Amino acid sequence: MVEEERVVETPADDRHVTTHTTVVERRGGGGAVLIGIAVLVLVIVGAFYLYNKSQNDNVRTDAITTAAQSVSDGAQKVGDAAQQAADGTTGR
Repeated sequence: MVEEERVVETPADDRHVTTHTTVVERRGGGGAVLIGIAVLVLVIVGAFYLYNKSQNDNVRTDAITTAAQSVSDGAQKVGDAAQQAADGTTGR
């Protein structure tokens, strides 16, 4: 809270001087605090979103890696079976 004090002298006539003091109080509104809280909430929500997006990307990457490994294992088995079949027909 900011206070400002003003002293004003008003001559009523030549013999007497009337003096009065005016105190002006200024109070700031709560708008800045509300804006600050709103910005803080937005930052927290944004960070939470980005963190979860990163976690979901990691889960997807792991799932794709596992699927690719399964395909590789299947291809290896097919290749081995084809090799055994070829060995069986050539008489080795």
